[in-house]
Amino acid sequence: MAFLYTVLIFLISKLFSLAALFNPKAKLFVEGRKGLVKRVQTDLKDNTHPIVWVHCASLGEFEQGRPLMEIIKREFPLHKIVLTFFSPSGYEIRKNYSYADFVYYLPWDTKGNASAFVTAVKPVLAIFVKYEFWFQYANELQKRSIPTLSIASIFRPQQLFFKSYGGFYRGILKKFSYFFVQNYASADLLKSICITTVAVAGDTRFDRVVEIASKAEDIPLAKAFKNNEKVFVIGSAWPEDMEVLAPFINEHGQHLKFIIAPHEINEASLTTVEKSLQRKYIRFSQAEESTIAEASILIIDNIGMLSRLYKYGEFAYVGGAFGKGLHNILEAACYGIPVFFGNKNFKKFQEAKDLINRGGAFDVGDYNDILNKYEMITAPENFLLACEVTKSYVQENLGATEKIMSYCRTVLKS
Repeated sequence: MAFLYTVLIFLISKLFSLAALFNPKAKLFVEGRKGLVKRVQTDLKDNTHPIVWVHCASLGEFEQGRPLMEIIKREFPLHKIVLTFFSPSGYEIRKNYSYADFVYYLPWDTKGNASAFVTAVKPVLAIFVKYEFWFQYANELQKRSIPTLSIASIFRPQQLFFKSYGGFYRGILKKFSYFFVQNYASADLLKSICITTVAVAGDTRFDRVVEIASKAEDIPLAKAFKNNEKVFVIGSAWPEDMEVLAPFINEHGQHLKFIIAPHEINEASLTTVEKSLQRKYIRFSQAEESTIAEASILIIDNIGMLSRLYKYGEFAYVGGAFGKGLHNILEAACYGIPVFFGNKNFKKFQEAKDLINRGGAFDVGDYNDILNKYEMITAPENFLLACEVTKSYVQENLGATEKIMSYCRTVLKS
């Protein structure tokens, strides 16, 4: 099976090389790995500090690993952090992350790459976030007796690890030293395949969003736009989200303000959003504090402030669930406001299911659906209940980072 895995990795790498001829993201993926192992070897050849290696697939996993990296760096300032990404959407945005000393793409999971990379990095601890399980890297780390953690991981019965024919993939998991999973169902699944080095820590994103909210500085333009009126914040909106939302915005723009942060910030995306609106709108980059309150809709045409914008809302809609998957609803929930999202692809996100069951979040399928659920939630008793649910849910789930860090301390102090 290891041979077939090697062949599969080879074929996938060639497919990416072919796709790079036509796809900009694939090109970044391929170009970023050229000469990568030699670059790592050169960068680290004179390093004398102990290294913690943290690997994330992309940006979402980075946000889960971030709280842990920042505590490690504060408590062990002499340790270096090597941060790797599989995807360009993580690497290109976070390649200058200040808490990491070295940031790279992850070289392809071949035996030669894994051996050369681990030899160059010499980690005293390796941390893989959520779904990252690479055979050659796990094998190399185990051979060298390097403690290897999987954090914020979540498992489901339909995954290959738990199938009768999934022995090879179960073998990858058994090379890890410890698992810090998000829920008890995941822990039970691991125990069903005789993996007992597992603890239910929860999701580190809860710690991260609360930390962001506690340090969030005011955005003067957003505050002036709100002007003590009710605001509905729409975050990471895809075209599919706007198809549902635009009629709702146009219908309610007279007595409710909207902040819209499209998922894609480019001229074509912004223009498409604007064409769907029948109320007065203004782009953030063109707004002035003295006149911004006259607009009904504020369109965010920059990256990086969405998590702070939710503080100005009485309601939030988070995009992505009509497509590949729901974006981070915890950024909104931590402010104690009701959260809406599409009804197609949210069920793999535990927080979405939990908040729906508790009455703090609402999945919607079309204009009529969001209209009915919005009207229901605006009843004072329903609104107050939803706000209390979202706020208390986040507070109940804090502490995952510290649970993982207590294990890391024992490794890093030894």
